[in-house]
Amino acid sequence: MVGGPVVNIYPLENYSFGVKEPKIEKDTSVADRLARMKHNYLKEGMRTSVEGIILVHHHNHPHILLLQIGNSFFKLPGGRLKPGEDEVEGLRRKLTSKLGPSVSILPVPDWQVGECSAVWWRPNFETLMYPYCPPHITKPKEMKKLFVVPLTERQYFGVPKNLKLLAVPLLELYDNVQRYGPVISAIPLQLSRFTFNLIHDS
Repeated sequence: MVGGPVVNIYPLENYSFGVKEPKIEKDTSVADRLARMKHNYLKEGMRTSVEGIILVHHHNHPHILLLQIGNSFFKLPGGRLKPGEDEVEGLRRKLTSKLGPSVSILPVPDWQVGECSAVWWRPNFETLMYPYCPPHITKPKEMKKLFVVPLTERQYFGVPKNLKLLAVPLLELYDNVQRYGPVISAIPLQLSRFTFNLIHDS
């Protein structure tokens, strides 16, 4: 039986993690974030954002790396593109900003951006996003694309000291909208078309 695109996944233990200066969040509440989004929309039009699905494996099960803010908010690494910026280059820039090393003696990761696994739409200045653009919406406020980001065998991650980087198993994410929200909880379903090649150290 022929599977989908193959993604090589290395053990979590292959990677090293350090701490760097905090990444201060621009918004202190959801209301502030939506207000800033509306302000930027009036200047630049629809917001385009990109996020990376970074996979590792632990106990022979795929895990996704998520950033945790505070005790209850989780997000994928990524962010808003600059006007006219290429999606892949923009995601690489955001990944380096979020998770790259803070010291020059360490190499900047050569992020390999793979296939787009999902596209989400924000019809209005609200928290709800949909995996389609409703037909009556002619001017959506945000388009978010999720890309699989295969890792090399070894890599260093610099984690802002005000955030946590967690490896969360797919089985924990699946359909767990209450804890992770609709975008992240749908990732296991979206990844079902991929073939995972779990590589173990010899």
